[in-house]
Amino acid sequence: MKKMIVKSAMLTAMVTLFFSANLNAQQPQGGQGQKERPSVDQIFKEMDKDEDGKLSKEELKGPIKDDFAKIDTDEDGYITKEELEKAPKPKGRKRE
Repeated sequence: MKKMIVKSAMLTAMVTLFFSANLNAQQPQGGQGQKERPSVDQIFKEMDKDEDGKLSKEELKGPIKDDFAKIDTDEDGYITKEELEKAPKPKGRKRE
């Protein structure tokens, strides 16, 4: 009976250790679950639908679209890679 209790305890400890290691491996690194910001090239690859090397307001979504006027410094109606590189970084979302 004593051997059975010891085996049971060891099995429980091993299972617990396995699952806690798996959970830790799946959690994002570097903070509170925040994703790394995409690069300028990644943004253009995803959003430049007509592949003309600039972003119109119609092609955009999210914080870039919201801050279009701030980012489009030459006010030509398009955002270039250079303008996006110089743009102020969006602040994180406020917690409720």
